[in-house]
Amino acid sequence: MMRASCVVRRTSGVTLLEMLVVLTILGIVLGVSGLAIASLRVPRESQGLLDLRRARAEAIESGAPRTAHGVRFLPDGRAIGANVDPLTGTPHAK
Repeated sequence: MMRASCVVRRTSGVTLLEMLVVLTILGIVLGVSGLAIASLRVPRESQGLLDLRRARAEAIESGAPRTAHGVRFLPDGRAIGANVDPLTGTPHAK
């Protein structure tokens, strides 16, 4: 009876499959961390919204109308102007 000798040679290095697995995992990690870092940035409209909130608070506290970004706030807290939703009175940030 003849036995087939099965010789397994293992050379040092990496296989293509191992390289693909490592690159896939690296891509996923970098993609998730990139999204996490991008979400830390403050939106551009936040400064405009802060200005509008500040103007409304000043109008209510002082009892005199205040204007910010084309929106006029009355002492009772209502907003009037071109940048205001006519139904709700909510100012639109630019």
